Amino acid sequence: MTPKALFALCDELLHEVLRFTTPADAVVSSFFRQNRALGARERQTLAETVYEVLRRRAKYQYLARSGHGSIERRLILLAWQGSEAYLNAAITEGERTWLDNCRQFDPMKASKGHNAALVHNLPEWLVEPLKAQVGEEFDALAEALLQPAGLDLRVNAIKVKREAAQEALAAEGIRAQPTPFSPLGLRVDGKPALNRTEVFNRGEVEVQDEGSQLLALLTEARRGEMVVDFCAGAGGKTLALGAMMRNTGRLYAFDVSAHRLAALKPRLARSGLSNVYPAGITHERDDRVKRLAGKIDRVLVDAPCSGLGTLRRNPDLKWRQSEKSVAELTAKQGSILDSAARLVKSGGQLVYATCSVLEAENEAIVRAFTEAHPDFEMLDAAEVLERQKVEQAASLCHDGMLRLWPHRHGTDGFFAAVWRRR
Repeated sequence: MTPKALFALCDELLHEVLRFTTPADAVVSSFFRQNRALGARERQTLAETVYEVLRRRAKYQYLARSGHGSIERRLILLAWQGSEAYLNAAITEGERTWLDNCRQFDPMKASKGHNAALVHNLPEWLVEPLKAQVGEEFDALAEALLQPAGLDLRVNAIKVKREAAQEALAAEGIRAQPTPFSPLGLRVDGKPALNRTEVFNRGEVEVQDEGSQLLALLTEARRGEMVVDFCAGAGGKTLALGAMMRNTGRLYAFDVSAHRLAALKPRLARSGLSNVYPAGITHERDDRVKRLAGKIDRVLVDAPCSGLGTLRRNPDLKWRQSEKSVAELTAKQGSILDSAARLVKSGGQLVYATCSVLEAENEAIVRAFTEAHPDFEMLDAAEVLERQKVEQAASLCHDGMLRLWPHRHGTDGFFAAVWRRR
């Protein structure tokens, strides 16, 4: 494809993404389905350029106030992630001069005035809550959130040991190292085409951020138990729970989205698990939920949240979310947690988790639940993780709750709390 044609497609894609009516990953996937003639390298260039715009949108929009052409074209020139040869072949001499001038811009100098957003590239409403939580680490956190996330894998323990999976990946030309905390994780070098490998198609590894692996471990799910993944989504944690149960007992995967549960089916087939029962529900008080009240050993509630802990993967969320949307989510989170708690039997374990970094979606929800449910005793998350052979468990927790930060732990931003029903 010619450079000009590729730039035209990038302009079209970015225009749709910046409408912020649909998650960026869904827009990109839909665009690629409509343009099947694109090669792997072209798709990578388009996606990475669009995501670079989203990560540093504040800075690039500031610079794009000058220049000519559509705003999308100016943003693309600033954020271009393809080859320099392609870039030079697609732009005019005037654009090249403008771009050279923009590249001399130092956001650190500009931010000494009133516009620190040119450095941290976060919406104003999000800055103060994050500073209140991490203090002097704010700059490090902001920088970490601007970096693309790495690729973590969870080893399927019912099929293979971690060392054997690491060796199998190496035999297929993929280098991976054990994750620092999860006993089941491997961190891959680069972004290889994992779905083309035998080790992946045999179900021996599954893509899952190390932080997400730790959430599943907090349940301490065991053989022969009845377990519920209350907000299963596409099932990453469901698969982890099934493996912890050694493919025994009954594991219910509940979700209000049939589309998300459908995405679990091919993953289940690869995993070799036969103890998983996906079930669509209409809401958290569905009759299917009521029938299991007081019968479940372990319940994991990975609640719908702002997703602001995943900005390395989903940078559009910081521009799509707002204080109002977060307030609406917190009401839903409390309701879901209350309903899920009814499932837990005496002596059973309940885990509340989010991929948010906001106190309002995390500690505030936990405090309200604990005060309203004296029959639930909060457990020390670090002690639970230590029992699950998690390395440096104490460094991952604060006030008895799991608190993962990208700049500290190299994971997405995750939170979790654990209770046992008295």
